[in-house]
Amino acid sequence: MLKLFQYNWQVRDDWFTWCESVSEEELLKKRVGGVGSILYTLFHIADVEYSWIQGLQGKPDPEEPPFEDYASLKKVKDLSRQFHLDVEPFMTSWTSEMESRVLSETDSNGETVNFKHGEIIRHVIAHEIHHIGQLSVWAREIERKPVTANLIGRGLFTD
Repeated sequence: MLKLFQYNWQVRDDWFTWCESVSEEELLKKRVGGVGSILYTLFHIADVEYSWIQGLQGKPDPEEPPFEDYASLKKVKDLSRQFHLDVEPFMTSWTSEMESRVLSETDSNGETVNFKHGEIIRHVIAHEIHHIGQLSVWAREIERKPVTANLIGRGLFTD
């Protein structure tokens, strides 16, 4: 699991670098599909990862910070790095025994729903990859080359 999180973190950092050459107007422009804009998508990815990992650690689910307070590349990047400080140690300590632990959540109907930790971890990984695909489409729409999504060649499996 850790390797896939490391992959997502590398790709996210590559997208932050990519964003440095794009105007703030383009980063905040409302787009078709996805959750809205390029910058909000990066904010959303970091927030969802952090929120789920907080739950897996038995910590209260934090309220999503208002995007308006983070509507700049620097602020989203800083927030992502702040969240990463909590997420990385948890993922570094991930073991196969944690797979079957259960997280109970209350759904919108007030009913309790149980999720296995392994299912949540895989959801968080897939969630980011899904949104990275959306960013790639939007990059092409503004005639920019997207960040590579290739897992091979990122140095993750050299040890």
